[in-house]
Amino acid sequence: MALSDHERIAQLEAELQALRAEMQDFTYTVSHDLRASLRHVSSYVQLVQEEAGAQLEPEVQGFLHTAADAARQMGRLMDGLMELSRLGSTPVQLQAVQLAGLLQETLDEQQAVHAARAIDWHLAPGLQAECEVLVEPVLLRAALGHLLDNAVKFSAPQAAARIDISAVRGADTLVLEVRDNGVGYNPALQGKLFRPFQRLHSAKQFPGIGMGLALTAKMAQRWGARVAIETLAQGGCCVQLELRCAVAG
Repeated sequence: MALSDHERIAQLEAELQALRAEMQDFTYTVSHDLRASLRHVSSYVQLVQEEAGAQLEPEVQGFLHTAADAARQMGRLMDGLMELSRLGSTPVQLQAVQLAGLLQETLDEQQAVHAARAIDWHLAPGLQAECEVLVEPVLLRAALGHLLDNAVKFSAPQAAARIDISAVRGADTLVLEVRDNGVGYNPALQGKLFRPFQRLHSAKQFPGIGMGLALTAKMAQRWGARVAIETLAQGGCCVQLELRCAVAG
């Protein structure tokens, strides 16, 4: 007997859910197994550096230093992979959240961490008004942290960095915009921006593993939203995070 459209859709959804679960289990297992081997590599490199480092030629010491750096970088990549995997299985409970308060807390944290930097922060007055958005609070807090951290990082070459935070209110959505006057990116590489571990600048220029936007996009997806980014003609870029208003305007 042929399946009805409803039954066929339910079957496909069940298959998709099973594939997602398998992928999450695979990612988590691989990360743990690889981490065990990585710990051995890191430990033995460190032992050689401590026990015989002073006796080695400078060139060989450089080789060990490169190996240690590579091991640390691999560890950071594994952390990013595991975080991305966990996002797919984290239960999402949507709540009405006061955006202004949560945004101000995140901004205060960033200002404290980067107190030594000359950063001109601009928070649009409209964001201080009462506005509740329907999101998963923990995920939104993490997403805001990634967006502000990215703006700070990529504006580092500027003697006076400027970061503007504003919002555009629609009928039932609010689009949060974070603009910076940083280095921007090549528009031809737009398709890589939200892929895990994709870097549009070298590691020597900017630290990180290329996961900030990928994680932010995944977080937004979990509460049914989206993230977009565009390069600005005057330099820097603008990241837009869509949020659903708890009460339609």
